[in-house]
Amino acid sequence: MTGLRRLCLAGAVVALAACAHISPPQHARAQAIAEQARDSRVVCAEGCRIESPLLALGDGAYAASTPAQPHHAVMLLDGGQDALLARLHLIRSARTSVDLQIFHFEEDDAGRVVLAALQDAARRGVRVRLLMDSLNGLGDPVLQARLAGFHRNFEVRLYNPLFRLSRIAPLQYFGAIVFRFRDLNQRMHNKLMVVDGRVAIVGGRNIEDDYFDWDSQYNYRDRDLLVAGPATAAMTANFEAFWNHPRAVPASQLDDVARVLLAPATRPPNPPPMTARAAALVAAANDGRAVFARLAPHLFQVGAVDFYGDFPAKHDASQKEASAASRALIDVLDGTEHELLLQTPYLVMSRPARQLFRRLHRREKPPRVLVSTNSLAATDAFPVYAMSHKYKRLYLRELGFEIHEYKPFPADAPIDLVATGALDGKPAPPTPSAHREFSDHFGSRGGPVPLKTAGVRIGLHAKSMVVDERIAIVGSHNFDPRSTDYNTENLVVVHDATFAAALAASIRRDMEPGNAWTIAPRPRLPVLAQVNYNLGKFSEKLPIFDVWPWPYATSYEIKPGCAPLPPSDPGFAACYDPAGDFPEVNLSLKGVYTRILTVFGAGLVPIL
Repeated sequence: MTGLRRLCLAGAVVALAACAHISPPQHARAQAIAEQARDSRVVCAEGCRIESPLLALGDGAYAASTPAQPHHAVMLLDGGQDALLARLHLIRSARTSVDLQIFHFEEDDAGRVVLAALQDAARRGVRVRLLMDSLNGLGDPVLQARLAGFHRNFEVRLYNPLFRLSRIAPLQYFGAIVFRFRDLNQRMHNKLMVVDGRVAIVGGRNIEDDYFDWDSQYNYRDRDLLVAGPATAAMTANFEAFWNHPRAVPASQLDDVARVLLAPATRPPNPPPMTARAAALVAAANDGRAVFARLAPHLFQVGAVDFYGDFPAKHDASQKEASAASRALIDVLDGTEHELLLQTPYLVMSRPARQLFRRLHRREKPPRVLVSTNSLAATDAFPVYAMSHKYKRLYLRELGFEIHEYKPFPADAPIDLVATGALDGKPAPPTPSAHREFSDHFGSRGGPVPLKTAGVRIGLHAKSMVVDERIAIVGSHNFDPRSTDYNTENLVVVHDATFAAALAASIRRDMEPGNAWTIAPRPRLPVLAQVNYNLGKFSEKLPIFDVWPWPYATSYEIKPGCAPLPPSDPGFAACYDPAGDFPEVNLSLKGVYTRILTVFGAGLVPIL
């Protein structure tokens, strides 16, 4: 099919989608059907509630706070199983409300167990509001119809739906790229859950198996914060702004959902039965004291905590630069004096970010900037890595970064290997005694079985920063052009040295030699080294045809018996061996694609 024919077809698809809208009277009838179907009974309003020391943290933090001296409880949720356990337990113990805002909500094991917990909360009298990005949020019109008619305490809205549909077909997606590119890219990337207006979870995780160590092949190394205290008021206000915005459309008002509601022969099916591991985790989440005992080692009592969230106005044509989260990041990082730890899965710098790091690097005493990011073998987005690879010289030489790229099979990662299912039918690793009481519910952490042996690949997805080990930042912002210009984002800034040190230790763990390759200039050619550098720099500046075959930087592996060293150390060359540009990658496929995008893809940087 020629390009012109594809364009015409895409235009026809867009036109058909526009013409296929059902009429306002049909929408009103579909909404009435959903309203009539919604249950209004409240079951076991008091007896079903469980005592929760975790939820009580919110009451205690509010009671201890004053405007002049705020008090917060903050919990670092590094492990996927801990993050899912905390969510389920808080939903299970909610007394008045649960507000969940999410970018990606998948109908898999994790998605079904969270959705079931939300529905149970609504049945016992808790107001539940679920706000999802329309491109990635439970994109099944039959399921949406079932949720729209579920219960009066349960509401679902989708942010910025294309063509007023809960699910768009591939040709419609292509048509949106051609004709509605701006709308397509205006995504709600926020991840936030607020319970009873007192306790919240915010960070990088979506609702999907691979964010909670439940995928047998690929899981994310991610991070959330549980926050209890006055900062949750700003989180609730931010959620309200999205919930009440015209772009947040009730599920019953989407055309494909309305068609399901209007079809008398269509009965939305009940969800499949819960799996054994999901049922076991739900059982574990019901024990408030045991949950708190498991998570308490990661709890910190801190003072000031700031929440910054973009608002839907960021997507208005006149408000393109209205990014509260991005401005807050720049302001905090600009105050770095000695050391900045930056962890992002996608190392593609926005223009304001590049300007910031140039300023830092040009200081008389520039701070050290250590970056933890994905390798090509670990990433879930190789086009983004291709652009990161293209600009390695810029990052290392002009911005002064020390880059560590995460390995796909790290030697030491906080991943629950048993929970992934990769060891099903095989001997499980021994359970640490501190977690033995939970092992029957959801496995154990660590153990002697290497990830590579089990066939479980890990990719970095955490978005975190630490400034001078005194300020900690965790959120959804990737510090990339898409986060700055297109997506709405949110983040939390914790002003506490003890907590910042704990987050710094977590990031440094991901940069250890067993978990990451060090990126540094490749060995200098014996002849014409400066010529190679100049030609490589010239090629990097080209928007297309960046074809120079010897890029400035490559990956390095530490030698046995050596201590980790920065690339600037005189002893680096003696202790590190080049590992190639794309270690542990099938160069016949992924590496070739990466080089192609390096050559031709610079124009993609603003939307990556």
